[in-house]
Amino acid sequence: MGWVTAGDYEVTLDAGKVVCRNAAGRRLKSVPAKLADDPAVVGLRQLAEWLERHERQCLADVERWMVHSLPVPLAVIARVWPDPAWQSALRDLVVTGPDGGVAGFLRDADLDRGLGLIDLDGDTVRISPDLVRIPHPVLLDDLEELREFAVELGLEQSAQQLTRGVWHRPGGLDAEAHAVEEYAGGVFKELRFLHARATQLGYRVRGGDAVCSLREDGRAVEARVWIGDYESYAETETGPLTFADGSGRTLRPGQVGPVAWSEGMRMAAALYAGRDIEDEEKAA
Repeated sequence: MGWVTAGDYEVTLDAGKVVCRNAAGRRLKSVPAKLADDPAVVGLRQLAEWLERHERQCLADVERWMVHSLPVPLAVIARVWPDPAWQSALRDLVVTGPDGGVAGFLRDADLDRGLGLIDLDGDTVRISPDLVRIPHPVLLDDLEELREFAVELGLEQSAQQLTRGVWHRPGGLDAEAHAVEEYAGGVFKELRFLHARATQLGYRVRGGDAVCSLREDGRAVEARVWIGDYESYAETETGPLTFADGSGRTLRPGQVGPVAWSEGMRMAAALYAGRDIEDEEKAA
């Protein structure tokens, strides 16, 4: 963007920060303190904050489309593509074609010409599906190969797709089990530490559970990990992972789809990773 007058100086945004130059055009190391309340500086700082929130929201929306298996109309992708924040969130993601197979990496979107992709042969192609599908990585059969190919092509995804941790449901799972104990028992010195970790990771805390809500195959599914709801200074530990449908009815782990399983295990593992390692080492 251009330079805006602020007193005897000029200011602008550069990489999300307000920068300043003097009347001679020399860029200063910092914005002079006397300009802190200048309307131009205040306005630019507010703009920078809004742009940062906008970028976070675009990224969150794209990841929600992926995690919730939500198809998005081509017209929507094409219309938001000129926005740098949306383009950054969408660029280089793996998308599937009308047949459900991987079509390539997203590089462009246009209302008339459709999606511009790099296909699995490294060629630039265009497709025009009515709905754009961004598959969850657990659904990609050739995930490791796609990761390697993306590195070879120098592609970088802002949204966590190829870099997202995935968990595949084991084949020998007990059909009668109602919970997954793999990441249960992670001790936290105080309940508030575990609550704070769940919140920082982006999960809701409700009724003593950390909750990951999603949709798979058209139905609502919740993954839940018990984290406690007692005194904030009391010691607590992570509970087992359980699943429930949209009405709150408990689902056996074998009844949930691959995305719900992966996202539930991802949440449970992330919570468990923050446990008190020091006490574990002393106990050992």
